[in-house]
Amino acid sequence: MRTLVLGASGLIGGNLHQLLKNKSEWPVKGTYFSYETKDTEYYNTLNLRDPKNFDVSEFKPEVVVHCGALTWVDYCEENPEESYTKTVQSTINAIKLAESYNSDFVYISTDYVFDGKSGPYTENEGTNPVSVYGRHKLEAERAVLNSELNYLICRVTNVYGEEERGKNFISRLIESAKSGEEKQFKFPIDQFATPINAADVAKAIFLLMSDDKRGIYHLASTDFVNRYQLAQRVLKRFPDHRIDAKAIFTSEMNQSAERPLNGGLISAKFLFEYPTFEFSNVDDYLDKTLKKSNKANE
Repeated sequence: MRTLVLGASGLIGGNLHQLLKNKSEWPVKGTYFSYETKDTEYYNTLNLRDPKNFDVSEFKPEVVVHCGALTWVDYCEENPEESYTKTVQSTINAIKLAESYNSDFVYISTDYVFDGKSGPYTENEGTNPVSVYGRHKLEAERAVLNSELNYLICRVTNVYGEEERGKNFISRLIESAKSGEEKQFKFPIDQFATPINAADVAKAIFLLMSDDKRGIYHLASTDFVNRYQLAQRVLKRFPDHRIDAKAIFTSEMNQSAERPLNGGLISAKFLFEYPTFEFSNVDDYLDKTLKKSNKANE
């Protein structure tokens, strides 16, 4: 299946792109917009007629996976027009692109489509986003649902893992701990979620695509933690760190956007269909990362 991964320079897109590159039966092209990575092609989903866009017609994708979005939650709250453009309009444009080749469509969404009052959530529970980011992700989901494409929507949250820019929460915290610099961070104790490794997300999406699955799937690991607990899981691996980690409530953080506090996802539907699939957890990732780092320093 010829697969086009839009946003292949990001965390999930990058992991899926790398996975498919090792599958000879799945020819893949990955794209970037603002940040180029190895083996990615420029493609602007905000302007399908951008003359710099790579020629999709030569590739003729059978599957389009849309991983691109503006994920900075507070920035989205303060810049709703830009948030709409980069999350909703880009999805509408990606749908048009898929329609022109009669491609299947895969969309990556989030637990922020819920209000966080009764999580973690299954696929059957009602949505009620409390932020601009969440509302725009849900609006993008509805654009997918209202299309005539064969679609797959995968919701995830608190994604971490291997990423060239190291932008995700765990990667940034590891680098701060390793730097030896004195820093102070504040972590909310009332924001719960289900962190997941992007490599697992990629593997799960590959299985779903391979089996021609349709509909909405929640992907989540076994961890259900708040941000302070997650930070402590990382920091305890670096006994010489000089980070002062403060536990506070979300209300003390003065964030622009409201958060779904009791969030997270339940992956029972996915695991019922794939009972032998094993999600890794945060400790697995930290073990692997530290082992790799120690080996490089030998």
